[in-house]
Amino acid sequence: MASVAKPGWLWGAFSRLGLSVALATLAIDQAHKWWMLAVYRIGEKGRVTVLPFLDLVLVKNLGISYGLGAGSIGQGTLAAFALAAAAGLAVWLARGAVNRVMAVSIGLIIGGAIGNAIDRLHFGGVADFFLLHAYGYSWYVFNIADAAIVAGVCGLLYDSIGPSRNGAANEP
Repeated sequence: MASVAKPGWLWGAFSRLGLSVALATLAIDQAHKWWMLAVYRIGEKGRVTVLPFLDLVLVKNLGISYGLGAGSIGQGTLAAFALAAAAGLAVWLARGAVNRVMAVSIGLIIGGAIGNAIDRLHFGGVADFFLLHAYGYSWYVFNIADAAIVAGVCGLLYDSIGPSRNGAANEP
């Protein structure tokens, strides 16, 4: 009878998947930001219409969200918080991830958090580019890291109400 190994603090059954997703998310986010700033030079172009509901524009987000501000000292604090959160999520990935959906979701959040932390340290704020709008209303300007974080949270919410969780709640 084989025994099942307990996950370690830093490595578990789904760590490879989750950290691979985090690394891919981080690489795609940072490559896109580099391309938008250094090659496409969005800062010089201003607002560029891509689709009737999507524009590209450079916004340096100095705050957290919804306009909550953070000065220059705050940027380092926010970056440190994001990196600490990513470390905590990596431990959760190693010790608590029980399926692929959860691992991918945690990986998306880790990659997005680190991508935005790098921006705060390198640019003094987060570089955002995508502006969704329709019928006179605009949504917040965001980047790939932000989209990955939202997708990761949605994945965790989905996983929390999925059949695997319902079965676990009913076990004796």
